Amino acid sequence: MPSSTRDFHLDPSAHLIVVSNRLPVTIKADASQPGGYSFTLSSGGLVSALSGCKKSMSFTWIGWPGLNVSSRAEEEFIEKKLREEYSCEPVWIDDDVADAHYNGFSNSILWPLFHYHPGEMNFDEENWLAYREANLLFAEKVRSVVKQGDMVWVQDYHLMLLPLMLRTLIEGSNLQGHTSHRELEHVRHGVDGTSHLQGSEGLAAPKKEPTNKSSRITQSGEGIGTSDGAASRGAIKIGFFLHTPFPSSEIYRILPVRREILLGILHCDLIGFHTYDYARHFLSSCTRILGLPTMPNGAEFEGRYVHVGTYPIGIEPTQFEEGLRRESVQTRIKALERKFEGVKIIVGVDRLDYIKGVPQKLHALETFLQDHPEWIGKVVLVQVAVPSRQDVEEYQNLRAIVNEAVGRINGRFGTVESMPIHFLHRSVNFDELCALYAISDACLVTSTRDGMNLVSYEYIACQKEKHGVMILSEFAGAAQSLNGSLIVNPWDKFAVADAIHEALTMPSEAKQKNFGKLSAYVEKHTASWWGVSFVSDLTRIKVATGSSSPAPGRGEVAR
Repeated sequence: MPSSTRDFHLDPSAHLIVVSNRLPVTIKADASQPGGYSFTLSSGGLVSALSGCKKSMSFTWIGWPGLNVSSRAEEEFIEKKLREEYSCEPVWIDDDVADAHYNGFSNSILWPLFHYHPGEMNFDEENWLAYREANLLFAEKVRSVVKQGDMVWVQDYHLMLLPLMLRTLIEGSNLQGHTSHRELEHVRHGVDGTSHLQGSEGLAAPKKEPTNKSSRITQSGEGIGTSDGAASRGAIKIGFFLHTPFPSSEIYRILPVRREILLGILHCDLIGFHTYDYARHFLSSCTRILGLPTMPNGAEFEGRYVHVGTYPIGIEPTQFEEGLRRESVQTRIKALERKFEGVKIIVGVDRLDYIKGVPQKLHALETFLQDHPEWIGKVVLVQVAVPSRQDVEEYQNLRAIVNEAVGRINGRFGTVESMPIHFLHRSVNFDELCALYAISDACLVTSTRDGMNLVSYEYIACQKEKHGVMILSEFAGAAQSLNGSLIVNPWDKFAVADAIHEALTMPSEAKQKNFGKLSAYVEKHTASWWGVSFVSDLTRIKVATGSSSPAPGRGEVAR
């Protein structure tokens, strides 16, 4: 990963285009507002992570606005508002295409596979077509705003075909060599059967006129194209970051479109992952599936050197530190301390998703109480389970399993005075979250797979007074960064039960020592540090005609 001590290099004259599935602005119909819509900027997440970049360079954010409107006039109003007040550009996608792209392929194929749950995967050709179509619409929007010398940073598994499409549309790449004719056709054809990406013809317009809004294709060849409709190689730099794990090649090769997805992102200059393991798995897949020569920090592909790096994301701890100082939060902390007086508190905060290991957590607590009956009535797990995809059968089954376990454990170990599990199947507001973190003696994360898991970072940011113990799954990306945690295998309920006992009985000196290491890391490796480090490395890469060459004096980008 990038060194935390080196100087970052951001070119103040450069322009960064961030592309994510959703815009960081929530738009809702509201008759009381001018134009009939309200606009609210999201907080946290990528918004915080990119704050450092926005201070140093010009910035455009491209994404789906989360809604469709009935007229072009409404679209133009929203576009103008987003552009002028938020530096955002919306990608308009029909509801059926958006649903099949997001729920059908991204979250029903890529999400379970990347988290080692291939049994949850049900490949459907129509969803794959929608995934390609959505990526194409994003590519057309990027083409309409990009200028020569811009950097484009693509975010996450929803847009893994976008780099290839951008190279084709913007730079007129022939895409020969490892990209076979069949695979190129498989990627570049739209849902309507028209080849919107014209290969070596660069920005040539499609011959077939689209008949619906989701297939609108920019007809002009303006932007960064040359006179023959193709920009020179290296006209833009493209980066990609995957916020989930990348699975081992043995798992990844199950994917029916395994080559197409790899080819999609290999047209980047820099590809980033949270951990070295994810980067290694990606490079292994490139070798095993595509036969590419790879090195620890990248691969040779189509005459380019594709850099691969590790960039563990963080949080903005000052947001939690400031939250804890608010009077309302201090009042809530005192109320919770009175309620749980004399009781040790373990906190868990997870989306109710099969990758989060909530059943494993409950089984481990049950084992702990069974092995240590002296703790019955003296320890409470406060588990916040944020609802997720409640219309999907697998998630409904998961909720039933969790509800049964909570009822069984509370029935077995509960008393008139207390229950061992306080289960909240809802989200909690930021103030409540800060208070729960602050009063807890331990935080328990038992993800079966997790790209990073920022709950662990949030808990640490709220523990400067209490020095609580972090129990962390070895299958969360954060386990490779948070030295000072108790690392556990969530599938081993006895080991997790032992870790719970160790956390509850750990001497204050040991807790303070561990917390010192954890806090130092979280304070330094913030969300904005992550964003600036990636963009800085992308800036440093020297792109020559026909190749992407390593910048001199590098070594920070994947190891």
